[in-house]
Amino acid sequence: MSTQTKTDTPVKTGGRTFRGKVVKAAMQDTVTVAVERYVKHPKYKKYQRRTSKFLVHDAGNTAKVGDSVEIKEVRPMSKRKSFVLVTK
Repeated sequence: MSTQTKTDTPVKTGGRTFRGKVVKAAMQDTVTVAVERYVKHPKYKKYQRRTSKFLVHDAGNTAKVGDSVEIKEVRPMSKRKSFVLVTK
């Protein structure tokens, strides 16, 4: 006997979320978002700002350069694009 759940579609809640700033919006349905983080240097104990840039899917081209946005990780959409725009 097999057990069935109420929903047939699996609910996926994984994936990382980040807050960042849009630095480029020249492509169609894609923006570049820079995410900053603070890292403590292991030897000198000084905090440094590290920046990572991600390509983010933006359906409808709603985000503009300078906007603060939240992004979420999803399955890969292309070679370098694995994030979608959550909020603007």
